[in-house]
Amino acid sequence: MRHIKQIQSHLTVSGAISDPFAAGKLVAFCAISPRGDLSHAHTLFHRLPNRSTFLWNTMIRGFVEKKQDTKALSLYKQMVHSGFSPNNYTFSFVLRACVELSEFSLGLVYHAQSIELGWERYDFVQNGLVHLYASCGCMESARKLFDTGWNRDVVTWTIMVNGYVKSGEIGVARELFDGMPVKNEVSWGAMIAGYVQLGSFKESLELFNDMQLAGVQPDHAGIVGALSACAFLGALDQGRWIHAYVGKRRMELDRVLGTALVDMYAKCGCMEAARRVFDEMPNRDVYAFTCLISGLANHGQSSSAIELLSRMKDEGVKPNNVTFICLLSACSRMGLVEEGLEIFESMSSVYGIEPGVQHYGCLVDLLGRVGMLEQAKKVVREMPMEPDSYVLGALLNACSVHGDVKLGEEMVDGLVERSLDHGGVHVLLSNIYASANQWREVEKVRKGMDEKKEKKVPGCSVIDVDGVVCEFIAGDRSHVLMEEITFLSMVTDKHLKSHWIDDDEIISVQVNLWP
Repeated sequence: MRHIKQIQSHLTVSGAISDPFAAGKLVAFCAISPRGDLSHAHTLFHRLPNRSTFLWNTMIRGFVEKKQDTKALSLYKQMVHSGFSPNNYTFSFVLRACVELSEFSLGLVYHAQSIELGWERYDFVQNGLVHLYASCGCMESARKLFDTGWNRDVVTWTIMVNGYVKSGEIGVARELFDGMPVKNEVSWGAMIAGYVQLGSFKESLELFNDMQLAGVQPDHAGIVGALSACAFLGALDQGRWIHAYVGKRRMELDRVLGTALVDMYAKCGCMEAARRVFDEMPNRDVYAFTCLISGLANHGQSSSAIELLSRMKDEGVKPNNVTFICLLSACSRMGLVEEGLEIFESMSSVYGIEPGVQHYGCLVDLLGRVGMLEQAKKVVREMPMEPDSYVLGALLNACSVHGDVKLGEEMVDGLVERSLDHGGVHVLLSNIYASANQWREVEKVRKGMDEKKEKKVPGCSVIDVDGVVCEFIAGDRSHVLMEEITFLSMVTDKHLKSHWIDDDEIISVQVNLWP
């Protein structure tokens, strides 16, 4: 900027600053260049003796690109009041500002102005209008503009695909995506992320593989989406491949990408790799910390998970609601009652976060697991909000573990009153009766489930075989290799039994393949 200010002084002394072309170059550098100074550009702009539409557009663009959208729209109003007529570039910038600010009503005004001035059909304006309607969920209006557009480019198509994805119309989005004449990494990434958002993780990974075959290099969004799918499916091999790809491309391990990698490794059980990525991240936010805490808690490393709370404090990162849910879950899994109570109390006293119903549920689960049922019941009775299925279910599960029939019945009654008594609840109650040898009550519960046609959700598991994700559901024998799988499980079971002498230590790994 020092050299730019010298040039500005020279232009001012020589009088050349009145030349719109020279002034435009100067303002453009200050407003748009990464090495510029937007504030200086704004001051210079208002002192110019002669302004042009190009100069107004440059300043509006500068504010939009620097995420100062309110100032951009204010400058647009000044431009119109000063007698300057906006052109297609002007509308493209102000429509972007409306999208960022969710100013749909104001966007409609600018749409009307673009029609009045004859700029609606220009590429930049059309894309801006389609983006406006799609981002606000008005897909019918966006589709009308799209279908009547003269020059639909890859940006227009991608906006529509993304709009349908956000509206939950994944089928329409995929149909439109498949019909795109040209696809770039952004359009592929939008579709991959869309499948992840709707929980279609297998389809997301399949599309990511198709993108590789098409010779398109994935962008940041595509990689993060694919990593999220790998995390949920447990597709470790593919997740490792993506990590290697990130390293090969020398992509910056920013907070979003780094957290996605930590999450993938943690959910696949590779906690060492998760910690290594976490430590390599140049900047860690609450989401990265929470992700690692959750992974450590889920894999029996509760002490390490709790230690991360101190590290968060040292790095100036404030935990959020989800962080405390993960920390309390870590204490619950290992029966760390004192640590859990201390963390629960610190939420409001130290961090100013009032515990929610899920935090109380974790506390009830913690107390219930170690047999402190009366204390857990007291927490449920005194909590400041109505207990939900998670809270009552945690106490019911504790009753099942410790054989407290009376309290278990109370919990089921509470769930029935709230219409939260699904099949799993009655199965737990049946197990409580069975542990107390109350077989008539067991029969009564099972009969009631049959009359209501209630069934427990079958268990399932997902494994990665040669890069292909396979899902197995209890009772489902539809897999093409079911005979081989059954035979192998029987052989494995016999082989393991032959290595143990003590019957109490025999481990059975036979898979429940029958309902």
